[in-house]
Amino acid sequence: MSIESLKDRIPDFARDVRLNLSAIVNDDALGEEAKYGLLLACAIATRNADVAQAFDREAASRLSPAARDAARSAAAIMAMNNVYYRFVHLASNKAYRTMPAKLRMSVIGAPGVAKADFEIWCLAVSAINGCGACIDAHEKVLAAAGVSQEAIQFAVRCASIVQSVAVAIEAASLSVEHA
Repeated sequence: MSIESLKDRIPDFARDVRLNLSAIVNDDALGEEAKYGLLLACAIATRNADVAQAFDREAASRLSPAARDAARSAAAIMAMNNVYYRFVHLASNKAYRTMPAKLRMSVIGAPGVAKADFEIWCLAVSAINGCGACIDAHEKVLAAAGVSQEAIQFAVRCASIVQSVAVAIEAASLSVEHA
């Protein structure tokens, strides 16, 4: 499945989602590797196999194997970190903030792609997963690296659109029988 065939599966009730998807796919604000790594990491984070496969197929022709693996790593490592750090952030007992996480996450230090690209992918996945602590941490690293607020906003827009694609496709598959 390709992104184009994925667009064809987005129902008319979600026309805006289809148009937004076309807009981000055609936007070159980040450059090809950063954009397709971002889209792939976000697609994996939706946990929708059809969406993930469509973006992976598209990424296969646009990313090196190392970049594809880095995008997959961003989705996987943030799945772990977002659960842990969201708990630490939301728990009333502040003692958890002083305890070592004891989570291996060396890929963040050596992702195999440009550090800023990996960080922006992690930020977008964190937005999908709803972890404010991770959003703040990655946004701070990106700002320190000189990444513009517009690029950061674009990444989060991509995350929101890719998530909405997954929801629209799932909603279209629902059948409601009337009694």
